[in-house]
Order: sequence, then C-alpha cells, then structure tokens
Amino acid sequence: MLNTGALTHEVVVLPLRTGQGVGERSTGPDGRVSEAGSLGEVSRSCHAGSGDGITPGSMAWTTLTLPPGRYELVCNLPGHYQAGAYAKFVVTTR
Repeated sequence: MLNTGALTHEVVVLPLRTGQGVGERSTGPDGRVSEAGSLGEVSRSCHAGSGDGITPGSMAWTTLTLPPGRYELVCNLPGHYQAGAYAKFVVTTR
C-alpha cells in the first residue's frame, strides 16, 4: 500500500458477516471499530505488520492467505472509518 494522502493511515482486514455491508460497523467513543476477528493489518511505514500507521508518502505491505469470502478493509485510526476510510474486498476461487 502506498499512502498518497496527507494523513497517516492503516489497513485492517475484517471479515464481513452474511448480510453485513461495508461501512456498517459501529464505532466506539474513540472513533474506532472493534478489531475483534481481524485477519491481519498493515500499519507500519516501510515495513510489514503492525505499527503506528503508514505516514504520507510511505509504503507498507502484508501477506495474507484468506479463504473465499467477503472482507472489509478499514483504516481504524480515530475517526477515519466514520469519514469513509473502508473498502469491500472479495476473495473467490477459480
């Protein structure tokens, strides 16, 4: 992931339950969603794995083996999810 924005970000991979859409998770008073069930994250500038965020202009990466399913990629820094920092990610088989 290359952070081309002006803010620090991260990517947390969360499974979507049946019928659940992206952007539907509730946030706590800290402006973050629960990371329970997380399947991995990338949040460390110029490295793989977790850290304090991917700073603007930096790259970060991770490698995951995910089963087929629907997932939500979220930035879980305070207020980012509420501001729309999430995306749907689907894994299929051939």
